[in-house]
Amino acid sequence: MKLQVVLPDESAGADPRGLVDLVQRAEDLGYDTVWLPDHILPPDAYGPVYGGVLEPLVTLGWLAAVTTRIRLGTSVLVLPLRSPFVVAKQVATLHALSGGRFTLGVGIGWDAREFAAVGADFGSRAARTDEAIALLRQLFRVGGGPFEGRFYGFDTGVFEPRPDAHIPVLTGGVTDAALRRAARLADLWQGVGLDPTAFGERLASLRALAGDRAVSPGTRMDWPGTGRTADGSSEAARTAAACRAAEAFRTAGAEHLAVHFGDPDRYADRMTDFARGALRP
Repeated sequence: MKLQVVLPDESAGADPRGLVDLVQRAEDLGYDTVWLPDHILPPDAYGPVYGGVLEPLVTLGWLAAVTTRIRLGTSVLVLPLRSPFVVAKQVATLHALSGGRFTLGVGIGWDAREFAAVGADFGSRAARTDEAIALLRQLFRVGGGPFEGRFYGFDTGVFEPRPDAHIPVLTGGVTDAALRRAARLADLWQGVGLDPTAFGERLASLRALAGDRAVSPGTRMDWPGTGRTADGSSEAARTAAACRAAEAFRTAGAEHLAVHFGDPDRYADRMTDFARGALRP
């Protein structure tokens, strides 16, 4: 099972240069991927509910320049808030800048107030997301039109840079509709808010929907840590519990596990402790 990191991007006052230190530490520790969340104009302050203070695609382009191996991705980009033509250009550019290390994680969004704030239609967000994924893949594969959909379309135009390899698409969510989308369109699926038992149940549903189509399954978990005691015992116990949870997800069928390590304070320490426990030989 590949271990991954959801980078902290919830504090408007945080020094963005701290992300460089974290992604380089994650790469050195052997993590497979780092992810950044996304919200453009949330109705409440950034924090535990709304992540994405720094725009994820711009930030990942910056992080690509200071890393060599680790993959970079969005978990998840709220695709129907954006023009898919602009997203296609950004993603293809990031693919080129990173040497093919980018994974596009997309979601349909969940907060109607944010959609209203940016003038996007909330009711059609699922259908728009599906169509946008199809449009992106045509631009990446063909480099032009025509494309005629319900929401997006064009006849002529040249799209460059065309990716020199397939860009993986990850979709998130645990509802039946989210699983149907993953089964039809995704290369990877990422659950959220599940314990290992529930993950296994959702994975069984995904596999039944996908049939012979391969979709790599994974999920996210939160591990905020407890803070260090004088002898480090409580932190060690919590690390051991987190590693047991990771193993339970692996046993349930997860091929990748993304971990958010809580408050930015001591984020690197928790990330390091977890890696030493879960990634040990």
